Amino acid sequence: MHLLPPDLQELINQLDQAEESARVLVWDVDEQMGVRRLHKESWSIAQCLDHIAVTNRIYLEALQEAADQGREKGRLRKGPARPGRIGQWFIRSLEPPVKTKIKGPGKVRPAADVPFSTALEFFLEQQGEVRKFIHRNADLDLGKIRFRNPFIPGVRFSLATGLHVIPSHERRHIWQAQQIKDILFSHSELKLL
Repeated sequence: MHLLPPDLQELINQLDQAEESARVLVWDVDEQMGVRRLHKESWSIAQCLDHIAVTNRIYLEALQEAADQGREKGRLRKGPARPGRIGQWFIRSLEPPVKTKIKGPGKVRPAADVPFSTALEFFLEQQGEVRKFIHRNADLDLGKIRFRNPFIPGVRFSLATGLHVIPSHERRHIWQAQQIKDILFSHSELKLL
């Protein structure tokens, strides 16, 4: 793969950090604990990872469609891939610790019976797909090409905003999964006393 401009390498670094955080999160989690939910309405660790992967897959489809159109129009890179003000606000709103819960659309809600090992594998696979997208489209004007947000009807963001949303959204749900794990482990330890 070719050398990326610093702004895009920073996105790769954020993906790497999210992946490392996920690996640290799950290293001592078995299948049973990975699918356990704190209560009927909460998600499991597996569901958090599956949600990230499904969201990334759907988001990448929308990003790729816009990138392909931008390439056809010859919209090549003119500067760093930076989100605008509204995009920056949206990205910040996703960052942990979570202050406001956002109910995601049905198409990104994980199934109740997502196997832990499958969810982790799917998450890691989608991380690779996001990296490939960045490398494949590094020559485009990511700050100017806009895409239709597949989750918020009528909203269009720049590809740069979309790419910054991905690691922010990942951090949000890895943080959520860590909260679940901490509670589950503390309950396990109390049972041992």
